[in-house]
Amino acid sequence: MSYVASIHIYPVKSLDGIAVSQATILASGALEGDRSFAICDAAGEFINTKRNSGIHFLHFSFDIKKRIAGLKIKDTEQEFFFHVDRERPEIEYWLSSYFGFSVQLIENLLTGFPDDTAAPGPTIVSTQTIAETASWFPRVCVNEMRHRLRANIEIGDVPAFWEDQLFPEADEIVRFKIGTVIFEGIKPRQPCLLSTRNSATTEAYPNLKNVLIAKYKEIMPDLAKDGGLNHLSRLIVNTRVPREAAGKTVRIGDEVQILRVTKSLFNAIPD
Repeated sequence: MSYVASIHIYPVKSLDGIAVSQATILASGALEGDRSFAICDAAGEFINTKRNSGIHFLHFSFDIKKRIAGLKIKDTEQEFFFHVDRERPEIEYWLSSYFGFSVQLIENLLTGFPDDTAAPGPTIVSTQTIAETASWFPRVCVNEMRHRLRANIEIGDVPAFWEDQLFPEADEIVRFKIGTVIFEGIKPRQPCLLSTRNSATTEAYPNLKNVLIAKYKEIMPDLAKDGGLNHLSRLIVNTRVPREAAGKTVRIGDEVQILRVTKSLFNAIPD
């Protein structure tokens, strides 16, 4: 039986995630607490791995109940703790000093800051996909690959690349159910895997994209022939969730069921 094996939320966009046993669906379809904060510069641009390599060397922890954030430069001993509400200026000062320019820590409790605003639901991947992909790269462990992919929900008891069946061809929409919540699989997402640097060290993997494409051509030759690899990576599925699911909870252990493929979108979900 396919089931939810783990759930991760990423409180600050582009920083470390935390494992949780359950997560509540917001009206937007996102998971509560996921990407609810973001670091931006004076121009309002997000600070992420593509724009600033310094992100790779920050370690982030978060106590959800106490709303205490921990920040630490990797390979150093001292960790600095801040209350994200009462000590926001202190966090921003610390981060500005670290990056070398002024930044702000902004928050959106209603929708968070999803990578895909048209499909802001939780991202899906199977645990076996993470393990299989990690095996393609020397010195990359499963946890490192998990950090690179940064998916919200992992599905267990299914083979690698099982999630491929959750996103559609052309205008099709795959509807599936996790526990009591209905989801729509929308499209594959290009994940943080495309970063060529090991998140835990300074080691780089300059041929990472080429390895991914070659492996997919080896494993899925028909997909490559049909042009289905133009995303470079099909490892993660973006989703949408109907508004009526707001307030429902997804939990570890919830059964996952694929319902059907349809041509129509949820009418209640705006484009």
